[in-house]
Amino acid sequence: MEPPALGKVGSEKEEGFGVQPRRMADLGRVSNLRRSNSSLSKSHRLQGPFGSSEKQENLSSWIPENIKKKECVYFVESSKLSDAGKVVCECGYTREQHLEEATKPHVFQGMEWDPKKHVQEMPTDAFGDIVFTGLGQKVGKYVRVSQDTPSSVIYDLMTQHWGLDVPNLLISVTGGAKNFNMKPRLKSIFRRGLVKVAQTTGAWIITGGSHTGVMKQVGEAVRDFSLSSSYKEGEVITIGVATWGTIHRREGLVHPTGGFPAEYTLDEEGQGGLTCLDSNHSHFILVDDGTHGQYGVEIPLRTKLEKFISEQTKERGGVAIKIPIVCVVLEGGPGTLHTIYNAITHGTPCVVVEGSGRVADVIAQVASLPISEITISLIQQKLSVFFQEMFETFTEGSVVEWTKKIQDIVRRRQLLTIFREGKDGQQDVDVAILQALLKASRSQDHFGHENWDHQLKLAVAWNRVDIARSEIFTDEWQWKPSDLHPTMTAALISNKPEFVKLFLENGVRLKEFVTWDTLLYLYKSLEPSCLFHSKLQKVLAEEPERPACVQMHHVAQVLRELLGDFTQPLYPRPRHNDRPRLSLPVPHIKLNVQGVSLRSLYKRSSGHMTFTMDPVRDLLIWAIVQNRRELAGIIWAQSQDCTAAALACSRILKELSKEEEDTDTSEEMLALADEYELRAIGVFTECYRKDEERAQKLLTRVSEAWGKTTCLQLALEAKDMKFVSHGGIQAFLTKVWWGQLCVDNGLWRVALCMLVFPLLFTGLISFREKRLQAVRGPARARAFFNAPVVIFHLNILSYFAFLCLFAYVLMVDFQPTPSWCECAIYLWLFSLVCEETRQLFYDPDECGLMKKAALYFSDFWNKLDVGAILLFIAGLTCRLIPATLYAGRVVLSLDFIMFCLRLMHIFTVSKTLGPKIIIVKRMMKDVFFFLFLLAVWVVSFGVAKQAILIHNESRVDWIFRGVVYHSYLTIFGQIPAYIDGVNFNPDQCSPNGTDPYKPKCPESDLARHEPAFPEWLTVLLLCLYLLFTNILLLNLLIAMFNYTFQQVQEHTDQIWKFQRHDLIEEYHGRPPAPPPFILLSHLQLVIRRVVLKIPAKRHRQLKNKLEKNEEAALLSWEIYLKENYLQSQQFQQRQRPEQKIDDISDKVDTMVDLLDRDRLKRSGSVEQRLASLEEQVAQTARALHWIVRTLRDSGFGSEAGVPALASQKAAEEQDVEPGSRKKVEEPGDGYHVDARHLLYPSRRVTRFPVPNEKVPWETEFLIYKPPFYSAERKDAAATDPMGDVPELLSEISFNAVDGQTDRRSFHGPYAVRGGLPLNPMGRTGLRGRGSLSCFGPNHALHPVVTRWRRNEDGAICRKSIKKMLEVLVVKVPHSELWALPGGSPEPGETLPRKLKQILRQESWPSFENLLKHSTEVYKGYMDDPRNTDNAWIETVAVSIHFQDQNDVELKRLNSNLHSHDRGVSIRWQVVDKRIPLYANHKTLLQKVAALFGAHY
Repeated sequence: MEPPALGKVGSEKEEGFGVQPRRMADLGRVSNLRRSNSSLSKSHRLQGPFGSSEKQENLSSWIPENIKKKECVYFVESSKLSDAGKVVCECGYTREQHLEEATKPHVFQGMEWDPKKHVQEMPTDAFGDIVFTGLGQKVGKYVRVSQDTPSSVIYDLMTQHWGLDVPNLLISVTGGAKNFNMKPRLKSIFRRGLVKVAQTTGAWIITGGSHTGVMKQVGEAVRDFSLSSSYKEGEVITIGVATWGTIHRREGLVHPTGGFPAEYTLDEEGQGGLTCLDSNHSHFILVDDGTHGQYGVEIPLRTKLEKFISEQTKERGGVAIKIPIVCVVLEGGPGTLHTIYNAITHGTPCVVVEGSGRVADVIAQVASLPISEITISLIQQKLSVFFQEMFETFTEGSVVEWTKKIQDIVRRRQLLTIFREGKDGQQDVDVAILQALLKASRSQDHFGHENWDHQLKLAVAWNRVDIARSEIFTDEWQWKPSDLHPTMTAALISNKPEFVKLFLENGVRLKEFVTWDTLLYLYKSLEPSCLFHSKLQKVLAEEPERPACVQMHHVAQVLRELLGDFTQPLYPRPRHNDRPRLSLPVPHIKLNVQGVSLRSLYKRSSGHMTFTMDPVRDLLIWAIVQNRRELAGIIWAQSQDCTAAALACSRILKELSKEEEDTDTSEEMLALADEYELRAIGVFTECYRKDEERAQKLLTRVSEAWGKTTCLQLALEAKDMKFVSHGGIQAFLTKVWWGQLCVDNGLWRVALCMLVFPLLFTGLISFREKRLQAVRGPARARAFFNAPVVIFHLNILSYFAFLCLFAYVLMVDFQPTPSWCECAIYLWLFSLVCEETRQLFYDPDECGLMKKAALYFSDFWNKLDVGAILLFIAGLTCRLIPATLYAGRVVLSLDFIMFCLRLMHIFTVSKTLGPKIIIVKRMMKDVFFFLFLLAVWVVSFGVAKQAILIHNESRVDWIFRGVVYHSYLTIFGQIPAYIDGVNFNPDQCSPNGTDPYKPKCPESDLARHEPAFPEWLTVLLLCLYLLFTNILLLNLLIAMFNYTFQQVQEHTDQIWKFQRHDLIEEYHGRPPAPPPFILLSHLQLVIRRVVLKIPAKRHRQLKNKLEKNEEAALLSWEIYLKENYLQSQQFQQRQRPEQKIDDISDKVDTMVDLLDRDRLKRSGSVEQRLASLEEQVAQTARALHWIVRTLRDSGFGSEAGVPALASQKAAEEQDVEPGSRKKVEEPGDGYHVDARHLLYPSRRVTRFPVPNEKVPWETEFLIYKPPFYSAERKDAAATDPMGDVPELLSEISFNAVDGQTDRRSFHGPYAVRGGLPLNPMGRTGLRGRGSLSCFGPNHALHPVVTRWRRNEDGAICRKSIKKMLEVLVVKVPHSELWALPGGSPEPGETLPRKLKQILRQESWPSFENLLKHSTEVYKGYMDDPRNTDNAWIETVAVSIHFQDQNDVELKRLNSNLHSHDRGVSIRWQVVDKRIPLYANHKTLLQKVAALFGAHY
């Protein structure tokens, strides 16, 4: 089907117009335009309303170079005056409005005004931004273009320079150009629906652009939308195509270098015969032909532009579709009818709004009637009702033309949709528009899968899952999961979660969908603005070989950075030439993105499918790294290892949020991370309630899918404090803390057994395992001393002993030569150093030394340990040197403080002290910030005080004391004695500053022994200083402490529980002996690692690798409980008050709609019954009148005048809606249809309109005056004469064999009138022979060559029990339909010309032999668009069927099939009613299928 070419009415004067062929210039730039411009549009939007200066400069240079206007260059005075009474040119402009050269031309002197010669193109001078004065600051775009401007240039302007995204849909709104009234409810429904469909699908709305009629209705709809809250969701693109010469106040738009902005004034009162632009349109294309005041100039350009746009391909998210177009009709006159007729003829679906008036209502009233009932009288009646004011202007010919056009429109019901207010399923205009497009797509001739797939692509492009659910995923077509895979990929890339959910509901399995290449394709499709994409590019840049594109091991590298080095790479680095390939069979669908074919991902192969380890995990990560909340939620619901997946998502999002520069995006990531932490908590809570032991297994199970890590490890790395503080996890940590001891033993029992070892063998301590409870040997002691709680308390006792011994040595026994106590300290410290070294190099996860060191030093307490040890070593070095013995003692004394601070870490295990230590750590940060503020006041006051009191103090120590030390002590009440002169005593200071133990005296009078400094100033400074420091800053510090305390206190329990794990893990892996006896354990460890080469292993209690069967059972159990969690979440969502209010609101709205529809249905039924009754009464009166007249005339009357009574059918159908009547054509519509198309094929010839009732020659048709047309053919010798000269026609013998031409008809003798034969099927609206070769019947032969369709095994395929056929078809260039290889043979020949073109010449005799043994299936008239009143086609259709696939003749035929023309295609096509074949050929094919009882 050809793309549509619509004509529109854009002015008050509605005129019909024809479809003009698209210029070849349009084709030259198509290849440069087929790309999306979302990035351009985004940059344009970010530049502000008026754009950047650089953008304006580009437009100012590009537009005049590529876009022209038209100017009259020859002034010819017109006989008509302007509205102002001025003399004007034939173009409509005054003399002053012409160029100076136009008034004195020498070339055209004495010639009549001709627009083709006297109107010339010049660079346009009106373009830029437009602002409507007094109507806000909304900025639009406009440009003045010549009517001959190529559509490709305008499209380039809109997409490349104006920054518009390529539309998913084109909505062409047409109708009345004058203001008209609509019912308020219908107006509201129309406005809401039109804007909704444009906004949700990303459509462009194209109108006439003026502030009147249907254009005004559209503008007001956009205005109402912009004022609503939903305006933030996206702007509605409304493009007005208007005539430049009919725009009022257009002179304000003229700016040779571009108007940025140009101000336009809306002046409806003074517009006169012109029109104003509508202020609610966003873009204007003003078409100029050099004239003034002539309407309809824009129609041809608008037609070509819409046709061009509909031929472009929109590529997004992996789906490539031609931009669909739909025509929406409101009201309208004769021009609107012509627009609808052109649209329907070219396959464009139309939505007619009933109730809007005039043409729309006429079509809506008759749309449900059979064609036979749409008569001239009925149309005349409807015109009298809906065109009361202008009905008298309708001539008989115009009524006939209206009837014919309306019949043709209604005949193609699949393209016509009537929107009736309140009709079931059409509550909104947006649904009606989209349903019309799907209905039109469904009616096209494609194979079943291709047709449904095209509809699905449209729904995905529009992002209307509601349409997909109601119209596509129905019982009418069963979707195979593999058929949905390409569209699933498109939905993922385009971020359309509702479609992903829909596909999953309809059978798509992620395990079958996600393959290696699919996943790689998804990562290559990441948006450049995505943070993960930039990280991938950095990884690629660091590669030494600089690979051309991303590979999965690059993705794994970035993911490991995000998840942590404790995980293994999720995707291994492939070996050389060992990359897995894809082998998914999918249907033949063309889906393209950026030149890459999606279908290439799903190609047929005999190999096995290459899947990843966990496809759901892979898709979840892909969605999470792009921060796609809804999409990730849908995929997570499908995941298997759901707790680990949620925690991993939380970790990834938190890491990404640290690097995200956009604050809003970073906050969204953190919010989503919290959401996934709550999901993990929810699933784990369900598991823990069900079975505590199995739930705790989930925590320590090694997950192969997530890099051989555990849930607990992921939660700790992600700092998911809420999850770690969960009661079940704390119970598990408590169990680990107590080792094999029972958790209810009590610390006093443990302490007693530690101090009095034999008590261990009594019943004082209980164990979890019954075996240990019964055994009283070494196993019990080993189990006791290996418990982390015991190890911890032994280390506490050891550490206290170390501190006591250290203090004793420092205060009592610090000798020049180290004593035995001091040597014990050194040994003790050496054991501590060994333990810290063990912790540094302990790497069970194989992270590497550098990563392990970084992880070690990331802990504050480890830093403190290393600092204390290094300070001890420094003190010990000084202590061993006699000259620095005292310095060594000082250093060791300071080191003692650091060792004491280490006690705070030990107390973190306490539930009472632990949270307080966390609060103290947080308050330390506040203190540092406070000291910075305090230092400002201390230093400023100290320097000022010192400078005022003391003259030239040169001693640095006393300067420091005066500036800092004294000022700091002043805060705590130690006021300097001499600051006010009251307590001044010269004996307490040194006058010249020579006494090192006394401060220098302040400025004083030595004679009177009184201070000379200004006491009032120093006192004032002191008061201000104390005010700000003591009152302001100290209270600020208290407030900060209070805020920190309150803030931390709320989460202190979570923080303590989270940090408790680190202590438990530390002592869980620590040797049982305390320092210094731990050296024995270290010695054993050295032997195991260095000598015996036994690698380190993590304790099974914290990291457990399960058997496959056990792991599968555990994960299945987790999935079951995850479903319970999701159901409980949905139930809680429904129970929320807000949701209940929404549900009640929806129910009320539904009830109101049902009541309204019921009211409309009842009123419509009553109106229909009354109309039927009125019609019957009128026909009864006419019948009685005829009877009386006949009797009066003595019984002689013509039966042709007997009026037919109205059918009782309408009266019986009392409760049937107007749009629900049976659409079955009555026998009266059995006339030829294709032969009466108004436009003759491939020629600019228009037929005379012939309605159905005027087709028979017997029917009187007085005004029938068809044009005469006979085409000139190349084979003139074998062609009848072109004219209708009787002398030439008299030589032709009709109804006989005329030489080599058989002019006999299969239907018997035909009439000859005026020397010309008459078509036996009736009038066609055209005389002559048209493009046929001869008058009368043109005989053709159509061989239908078929064979059985077979599968790979050779068995005949069946569908619905019936066997399936394949037919040989041909496709010629520039045609979208296939045809049977038949046609008219040359005179004296047997084979048609088309058949010879596809067969080798040596095979012609063998095929003629096949024809002799063929079966005739049809002989007679063919309804063909080339038929005329005097020439028509009659054919003989024969069936040539090959029963056996090994038939010699079949093999010979296949070997001889050869196209002599490169543009001709040949193929065997499956026989189906959806086969894209010419309509008359499908009729022949159906007869052949019936002959063999095959599927059709």
